[in-house]
Amino acid sequence: MKNNLIENIQSVYSDLFIEDFYPNEIGQNNDVLIVNNSLVFRFPKYKNGIIQLRRETDILKYIKRIVSTPIPYPIYHSLEEIEPGKVFTGYKLIDGVPLWNESLTGVESIELVKGLAKQLVSFLVELHSISGEKASRDLKLKVRNPSEEMYKLYDKIQNTLFPFIRQDAQKEISQSFETFLKGKAFSNFDITLIHGDFGASNILWNPETSMISGIIDFGGSGIGDPAYDFAGILSSYGEDFFDMCIHQYPNGIEISERVKFYKSTFALQEALHGIENDDRQAFESGIKDYR
Repeated sequence: MKNNLIENIQSVYSDLFIEDFYPNEIGQNNDVLIVNNSLVFRFPKYKNGIIQLRRETDILKYIKRIVSTPIPYPIYHSLEEIEPGKVFTGYKLIDGVPLWNESLTGVESIELVKGLAKQLVSFLVELHSISGEKASRDLKLKVRNPSEEMYKLYDKIQNTLFPFIRQDAQKEISQSFETFLKGKAFSNFDITLIHGDFGASNILWNPETSMISGIIDFGGSGIGDPAYDFAGILSSYGEDFFDMCIHQYPNGIEISERVKFYKSTFALQEALHGIENDDRQAFESGIKDYR
């Protein structure tokens, strides 16, 4: 399989000398190859991922001059096909390793932890400075109404996942969605460009300097609720680090209720992803606490 992907790169970029390559197994939605220890090539596994990759490429080019944190910049790309395995982008490898929760808890200096929080919030402030209206106009992105998105998600969960979920958990899920959707949390806020999957696997850092070295995987990026990105922080690192971040974000306390609700849906979204893309591992991982 991996050799086929290399052949597909070479068929488009015959002058690219490939000395060696190895797979990076982190990606859930993409096959990822590290080429010559200096380039990252991503191949969507699913057809809807191809649409995402085209959108992501446009977004990355657009925000390159707006965000100061290193992000991927597509140097190589083949986006015309609609067949998984033939569509790809390639960019220079960003130094660093994922900032897993265990890595964060291993940082002994509270000042260094605060520094990491400040860097992440600075990135989000820059990204969220791009209004939904501007992103829609400049990038031709569809405006996703967060309230409508959550109603659709609730409907999908009821129709697709409830048969696999025990009854008391069904009631808890229903109560959570209905209380939230009928409440005031959605009543007044601005939508912006968001990362959309702002969790540990997509946040790179340098353990020696305790500095953020890059943000990757903008496949879920689009116009949405800025609180969604903070839900990724909360899910990855827990309450204490989330509080540290949200207090540094303008009007952060006002979005906290939405953050916590979004975070509560993540496992169910993973289970849905598993069903929709025939990914048994994702389904089992997402549904296990609801059986």
